[in-house]
Amino acid sequence: MPSRPRFPSPDRRTVLRGSLAASAALALPVAGAAAPAFARSGRPDAAWGVQVGDVTSSSALVWVRSDRPARMTVETSATESFRRARTWHGPLLGPGTDFTGTTPLYGLPAGEQVHYRVTLAAPDDPRRAGEPVYGTFRTAPARRRDGVRFLWSGDIAGQGWGINPDIGGYQVYDEMRRLDPDFFLCSGDNIYADGVIEPSVTLPDGRVWHNVTTEEKAKVAETLAEYRGNFRYNLLDDNLRSFNAQVPSVIQWDDHEVRNNWYPGQILDDVRYTEKNVDVLAERSMQAFREYFPVSTLHGTGGRRVHRVVPHGPLLDLFVLDMRTFRNANSPGRQADDTDGILGAEQLSWLERELSKSRAVWKVIAADMPLGLVVADGATDFEAVAQGDPGAPLGRELQIAELLRFIKHRRITGTVWLTADVHYTSAQHYAPERAAFKDFAPFWEFVTGPLAAGQFPSNALDGTFGPDQVFVQAPDRANVSPMETPSLFGEVDIDGESGELTVRLRAQGGSVLFSKVLQPGRVGQ
Repeated sequence: MPSRPRFPSPDRRTVLRGSLAASAALALPVAGAAAPAFARSGRPDAAWGVQVGDVTSSSALVWVRSDRPARMTVETSATESFRRARTWHGPLLGPGTDFTGTTPLYGLPAGEQVHYRVTLAAPDDPRRAGEPVYGTFRTAPARRRDGVRFLWSGDIAGQGWGINPDIGGYQVYDEMRRLDPDFFLCSGDNIYADGVIEPSVTLPDGRVWHNVTTEEKAKVAETLAEYRGNFRYNLLDDNLRSFNAQVPSVIQWDDHEVRNNWYPGQILDDVRYTEKNVDVLAERSMQAFREYFPVSTLHGTGGRRVHRVVPHGPLLDLFVLDMRTFRNANSPGRQADDTDGILGAEQLSWLERELSKSRAVWKVIAADMPLGLVVADGATDFEAVAQGDPGAPLGRELQIAELLRFIKHRRITGTVWLTADVHYTSAQHYAPERAAFKDFAPFWEFVTGPLAAGQFPSNALDGTFGPDQVFVQAPDRANVSPMETPSLFGEVDIDGESGELTVRLRAQGGSVLFSKVLQPGRVGQ
């Protein structure tokens, strides 16, 4: 499709400078070793790399972590030479934020490549600065004809499968980086705070999986320090740091950022935890999540909202949901009246309002859980929306029915649902003629993942909203390791000329497992 030129990723000089500097300062430990201490040279070190988040046509957020108190400075330029660079003075990084910080960039040119470098200096002496760390990103286009292309997935370091140096760590991030997308959507489970990383795991065929280990990953996370250590763990991987230096992210969260299947008000019956109140754990996790990701609605003191709209030019508005913070308790899901549902009443009103305001050709709804796949929580309760009863909506389905009815009656076009969560990949088409609830327009839901976790067999479908599973790829046993099956991610490509949206479900290694082209301007597909 006609578009701005893509940049060949492997030989980008600015990205290489940043990633090589980070690799030298933060080498991967050997299996079973603790994370290395930073060298105390007297100058701040940004060895954890850089990240950019929530990029729009004119703004972005730049993230960094220091090894000690430091003042953050960002320079941006249209060229790698940094001639006529613009300087942005960031925050003072200290122990209150685990030495992390985010600097907002405003007034950026639309549809352009932006080169940036982050420098950390001693708070009392700007001349004592560390080596700058480099990165680059593209702002969202102002013109429709430029097109948009992004990737999505989720589920990282789950089920005991961490960074394995024997297979080069998280190599899927290198493959995604080489595709050079406009941004990456992580659909939740950025960490597994409840998942212990052992030094080694024996596979069913006798091979041994070796993990990089750290102190914080030796037990379930309960303290703020342990949650922070979980978010740092993935940044030990060179592939992920190089990816972050080139590809902006849009981050949402799900359950494993706190612990499996959590909901507000839950009291744990789990001997691994000394802190039984999930609300206390969620508060600590949210602080660490806010510190370690550049999320626009969490930026600044006291920001707590994960759900947001990230506009990406005339073709795309991305609606990032939070299906965790405002949900009611997991239950059999048979209530005939359910105000809170999975989104909460306030978030549902927000979503309806923002969808009705959107003028983008495509409204992609980034959900952290699927709609029609039955996700159980124990013997009687359910974790997602569906509860296995194919009849009229009950429980959390009532809230989704209200949303789907709203979309139809307001004639909101171009809605597509993306998610991860279930650790396999599939495509579902929902249509009223197959459904018990019929007052909605047809739509598609695409599922993918995991990036670096165990894969699982496929879930049953709930017929309330009439899903037809036109594609599924899943293993026939639980917790298949990344050494045995390729990582999974998805690609969305919106053509600037035709407005067509193409979804590709991909597997690590370059294969496209399934592809679907959707036409613009329709209430339902």
